[in-house]
Amino acid sequence: MFTGLSAFPLTPLVDDEVDETAFVRLIDRLATAGVDSITALGSTGSYAYLTVEERKRVAQLAVEHAAGTPVFIGIGALRTSQVLANAANAEQAGATGLLLAPMTYQPLTEDDVFELFRTVTAHSSLPVIVYDNPGTTHFTFTTSLYGRIAELPGIASIKIPGVPAEPEEARTRVGDIRAVIPEYVTIGVSGDARAAAGLAAGCDAWYSVIGGTLPTLALGITGAAREGRFVDALAESERLAPLWELFSEFGGSIRVVAAIAEHLALVPRASLPLPLQGLTEAQRQRVAEVIDELGLDR
Repeated sequence: MFTGLSAFPLTPLVDDEVDETAFVRLIDRLATAGVDSITALGSTGSYAYLTVEERKRVAQLAVEHAAGTPVFIGIGALRTSQVLANAANAEQAGATGLLLAPMTYQPLTEDDVFELFRTVTAHSSLPVIVYDNPGTTHFTFTTSLYGRIAELPGIASIKIPGVPAEPEEARTRVGDIRAVIPEYVTIGVSGDARAAAGLAAGCDAWYSVIGGTLPTLALGITGAAREGRFVDALAESERLAPLWELFSEFGGSIRVVAAIAEHLALVPRASLPLPLQGLTEAQRQRVAEVIDELGLDR
């Protein structure tokens, strides 16, 4: 269940409320495309900006419209009690797994983070994905902390940041993680520009931002890697370099992905939670041109 392509959809908002119709449209699109799993309320899904009740409703909608596709739900929050409430709501909604990032305002220690995962795994029967996303959480996991947490009952997968660009370094990085975690815990790569490289280096899954909006694109890369056609997967990722460059130029993926979804009329304009303003008109035009030139307008 924690292998292949896990697609991370947006949670679009309109007038500061979740646009349920647009969200269901995204979930239907992913289920129809045949992604291996759907991860709702990841960073692309703006989980940190939503209330417990809003997140409960999003979890319900994701499961109801996934057409049997496994659904993982992000449960990260600043307080452990809120994390546990989100986990209980996800389980009640019928989710098949949980995604947990250690959110922080005050800096967290490794012991803080370990206790968070220990508490969640002790209170929930659902398998847990460890979400290492230092760009948003400002907490960086060490390899040894991966090992400590992975020994907890219920840990199913570790979502790592993008691997090094050099293939041998990437294989070494994945191997170092593999050496400290149980065999049944999978490793999933994030950082879409490095996804093909991560799969070629031995990662089991791609936890994909772009897959939540353009699943066919992401499935092509994942399918090639699954069949051992790593040269093809890497070549397709290289072809998409103009898209990955937009992620870097515009300060991350979420604004670009929102602009893509808006360009394709999948979500309304200004779909991000305030204070996130999204891209300027000139930047949106750049995104639209790249999408059209790459033939991704489907």
